[in-house]
Amino acid sequence: MDPVIIEVALNGATRPATQPHVPISPEQIAASGVACVEAGASIVHQHDDLRAIRAAGGGPDAMGALGLAAYAGLLSAHPEVLVYPTANFLGSTIHQRWDHHRVLAERMPAAGLGPLRMGLVDPGTVTLGSYVYGFTPDEVAYKWNSCRELGLGASIACFTPAYVDAVLAEHSRRGLPPWSLVKFYLSDGFGLPPTVESLDRYVSMLAGSGLPWAVAVLGGDVVGAGLAAAAIERGGHVRVGLEDFASTSGRQPTNTELVAEVAELARRSGRGVATCTATTRILQLPSNR
Repeated sequence: MDPVIIEVALNGATRPATQPHVPISPEQIAASGVACVEAGASIVHQHDDLRAIRAAGGGPDAMGALGLAAYAGLLSAHPEVLVYPTANFLGSTIHQRWDHHRVLAERMPAAGLGPLRMGLVDPGTVTLGSYVYGFTPDEVAYKWNSCRELGLGASIACFTPAYVDAVLAEHSRRGLPPWSLVKFYLSDGFGLPPTVESLDRYVSMLAGSGLPWAVAVLGGDVVGAGLAAAAIERGGHVRVGLEDFASTSGRQPTNTELVAEVAELARRSGRGVATCTATTRILQLPSNR
């Protein structure tokens, strides 16, 4: 089996009051990302601070500028690491919510950072607590098409089995954008719970598709729940990080520590950890060099 790709989700909605090590500013995001790559991560995902986005105007240009500032520090240290942003939660239209990808795709090469190579695709709608997060079928189609247009691998977040159905339907109709990665999000708050049985259900849904996949536990601990080890054993990959992590014991790890835990499991399994270059090969992405 291929070595294990480790994605780190650095921050999300997590705030320092809950996890004091969570990075917020572009400088903090870059520093945390660099440390995580050196611990074994090869994909880095970040959320930009909503207050900073709002202060800069709230639109794609504002979010693109913040992402660019974070990527400058990270990619200057590790040019081959894959980076991708989240949706713009201040926007109401699909262009306001997603087109910072277009800004980054234009500005990153001009800044000497190489191309943006991955984009966010959430192919459905889910209720997260009291917040409904999702996209209409037309908006999802816009994201698929935009990834193809811009040459981006799709980072596909699957919150429920219906999301996987949508992925497989798109794959059957047109094929996914090249270099895509399907991620199963397990949680006690939505979709399927964080159990090995849930993981096996998702893996069985992709059987025969040839699509690479990873597992994450949102609002929990992918290592502590045994899901990281189970995914590694089944040939999958793992997402970890302070965006997802929660502990009933009050544990307050760094992103680097969370990455290192998965890296240790990968090494003990015999598969090893995918370097940034190996991840580019596994996902068949173009090089950033």
